[in-house]
Amino acid sequence: MSFAVTKRQQMVGQAAILAAAFFYSTSGLLIKLLDMHPIVITGLRSSVAALFLLIVRFISPPPKGRKNPPIPFWIGALVYAFTLFTFVTANKLTTAANVILLQYSAPIWAALLGWALIKEKPNLEHWIALIFIMGGLLLFFRDGLGSGVLEGNVLSIISGILLGAHYVFLRMLKDGDPRDAMLAAHALTAVLSIPFIFLYPPSLKVSTVLPLLYMGFIQMGLASLLLSYGIRHTTAIQAMLIAIIDPMLNPVWVLIVTGERPTLSALAGGVIIIAAVVASSLIGMRRTTEGRHNARAAAGGE
Repeated sequence: MSFAVTKRQQMVGQAAILAAAFFYSTSGLLIKLLDMHPIVITGLRSSVAALFLLIVRFISPPPKGRKNPPIPFWIGALVYAFTLFTFVTANKLTTAANVILLQYSAPIWAALLGWALIKEKPNLEHWIALIFIMGGLLLFFRDGLGSGVLEGNVLSIISGILLGAHYVFLRMLKDGDPRDAMLAAHALTAVLSIPFIFLYPPSLKVSTVLPLLYMGFIQMGLASLLLSYGIRHTTAIQAMLIAIIDPMLNPVWVLIVTGERPTLSALAGGVIIIAAVVASSLIGMRRTTEGRHNARAAAGGE
């Protein structure tokens, strides 16, 4: 079963992915503010997110007739769970700037894997946007780049590959219900974190519980719903290009909370990234509209 995507659905889908990236971007600051083992944080926030997604599924079950193919479903869930773990671990082994810069090679992997696995060939605007986004990220994090540690850098690259693959496998579920894959991923992450929770028991007080509840319900739970909706209405590569807003917003939260101001090169990089994402999205929507008009014209001429 296939569901045609209208221009309006495409616009709403891209807006949903942008909103998801907005919520995802708050995780870095909150993780730094919480005095817990990073994998404990990952496990606890995924536990809350899984509970939230389960409640939503009970209230709003998937429409009849939408079934998730099992292979991309379970591979996608595993890929996302390990994306979370590799990202957190890499943060402990190398600089934050290195992690973000290397992980957000993800659009390249999303483009290549989407092309290979689901035949979503990137258009010219996607390749051009990729070039500008990579250049923008280099400018954005130039002043914070460090030599890092080899293991951390390698894990960051692996995390980027997994993140790109995650978007592709979610896209494979576009005719099913990607929400269930996100639910399974968070449940799996929570289970795999249990040993760390026993080894490094968290201090549960208001100053830690409230951020964890926000991270679980909003920053992971609501964001997962938004991404699950958005990925059904746009290609994996375009979704990944929009999600690149996530690392760019991280310093904004740092500025608001700590007063740390971004450099001029960071501001220039941010402008380049936003321009590339907006341009590729607008060109993609125009391409969709023209394709639909051409199809109607061809049908009318038969």
